[in-house]
Amino acid sequence: MDDPADEPPEAWPDVDVIVPVRDEAAHLRTAVAAVLAQDYPGTVRVTLAVAPSGDGTEDVARALAAEDPRVTVVANPRGITPAALNVAIGAGSAPVIVRVDGHSQLSEGYIRRAVATLRRTGAVNVGGLQVPVATSPFEEAVAAATTSLLGTGGPAYRVGGGEGPVDTVYLGVFDRAALEAVGGFDERLIRNQDYELNVRLRKSGGVVWFDPELAVGYRPRGTWGALARQYFEYGRYKAVVMRLHPDSVRLRQVVPPVAVVGVAAALLLAPRWRPALLAPAAYAAAVAAGAAAARPAPPTLVAGALACIHTTWTAGLLTGLLLRPTPTPTPT
Repeated sequence: MDDPADEPPEAWPDVDVIVPVRDEAAHLRTAVAAVLAQDYPGTVRVTLAVAPSGDGTEDVARALAAEDPRVTVVANPRGITPAALNVAIGAGSAPVIVRVDGHSQLSEGYIRRAVATLRRTGAVNVGGLQVPVATSPFEEAVAAATTSLLGTGGPAYRVGGGEGPVDTVYLGVFDRAALEAVGGFDERLIRNQDYELNVRLRKSGGVVWFDPELAVGYRPRGTWGALARQYFEYGRYKAVVMRLHPDSVRLRQVVPPVAVVGVAAALLLAPRWRPALLAPAAYAAAVAAGAAAARPAPPTLVAGALACIHTTWTAGLLTGLLLRPTPTPTPT
């Protein structure tokens, strides 16, 4: 389609920005202000889907709605992200839906560029780079690990690349009709609901499009425990998506569990067959090389983050594959 950059404001489609919110009282006002400050020629409305919170988030959200008619608050009594997204989608009617998280930092002109790309390409979902914004050496190490080929397998939204069709994108700017046609987000999935939705969008004939000019900042996990829990859950729910869509499995998702299981098996075998130690040695060398290439993050922390991501993701994946029933969502 033609580039709409020079079209009058009324020619730009209305946009619903959907935000799942839980325990965000300290940050919510800033997050909403940043969205409303986006330079978009058309109408932007923000829907806050608020889960039960213990820090007064509901009060802040309702104050924001009272101050600005562009802000709406809906309840998310289940307290889980996919339910929040679906209830927020249902509360609006704009033809374009922009997903934003409570700590997201949209790049300047994000909504305008994304809508233009959506229209230009005919895609059903558009997204860009997930840019880590670290505030500590540990967060810098996690950022280096998650934006490396060795850390997460190299999806475009993590490591960059040229503009074009991809498997999935971070957050997303959606064509409402296409999103509603596939049934919205799967509320069984605490994690990986974005990836699974994009599988269904692509199976329905839609195109998921990566635009490297788009960027969203996010805060990496700040402790070993938080990082381990995050990637265990990623692995566990990736197993659910694999069962739902076996044809969606990619090589980058298979390599970590093969490597981790191979290293564990080699260590068990090594007392009887010393050459088995070549496997853990090769893995350690790969992690060390990947960590050494990460600057300015401390290499030791990066190596630890890589190992933590690999092992906990594998543990979660194996748990999910062995746990045949789909996990029951619980608030996180």
